[in-house]
Amino acid sequence: MLWTAAVTGFFSGAGLIVAIGAQNAFVLRQGLQRQHAGLVVLVCALSDIVLIVCGVAGMGALVLRWPQLLQVLRWGGALFLACYGLLAAQRVWRAGASLQPSLNQAHSRQRVLLTCLAFTFLNPHVYLDTMVLLGSLSTRHPGLGRWAFALGACLASVLWFCALGFGARWLQPLFRNPVAWRVLDGGIAIFMLVLCVLLLWA
Repeated sequence: MLWTAAVTGFFSGAGLIVAIGAQNAFVLRQGLQRQHAGLVVLVCALSDIVLIVCGVAGMGALVLRWPQLLQVLRWGGALFLACYGLLAAQRVWRAGASLQPSLNQAHSRQRVLLTCLAFTFLNPHVYLDTMVLLGSLSTRHPGLGRWAFALGACLASVLWFCALGFGARWLQPLFRNPVAWRVLDGGIAIFMLVLCVLLLWA
C-alpha cells in the first residue's frame, strides 16, 4: 500500500537525516543566531529532496560508478570541515561579549548560502545516504510505491530542518550567556575537526 511505503520512507529518511552531522550543527547555529535561518532551512530541505528524488529515479547507480568523484568530494569536504572547525575554535578564544547573538556580526546572505551548499554537497556521505541507500530501499516498493517512499523521506527532511532551524529560538535564553556560546563553538570545533579526520581516514 502507498501509505505503508510513505511511512517506511519517512522513518528511513528520518533515521539518516536526524543523525548528528556537520550540516545539522550549522543549521542549529544559524537558527540560534537568527541569521538567514529560513534560507538555510530552505536550501537544506530542497537539496535533500533533489537528492532523494534522484536516488529513487535510479541515479544512485551513477554515484557507485564514479568512485573518483566521491574521492574528490572527500578531500574537498575534509578541507572545508578543517577550515570551519578552526574558525569555530577561533571564536572560542574571542572576548565573551562577541559571542552573544545580538553582538555577532551578521554574515551576508551570499556567504551563508555558499557555506550551506558546501556543508551539503561536499559531504560524500550525503550521496551514499540519499541517492544510494534511500534509492535502494525504495525499490522494495514497486510502482507508485517508490514515489510514496520518496515523499515520506522528503517530508522527514523538511520537518527535521524546520524543527532544527526555527526551533532553535527556544534555546535563546540559554545562549544569552556568553559561556554557552563558547561551549557550543568549542563543541562544533571539535566535531568538525573529528569529522575531517574521519573523512581522511575513510
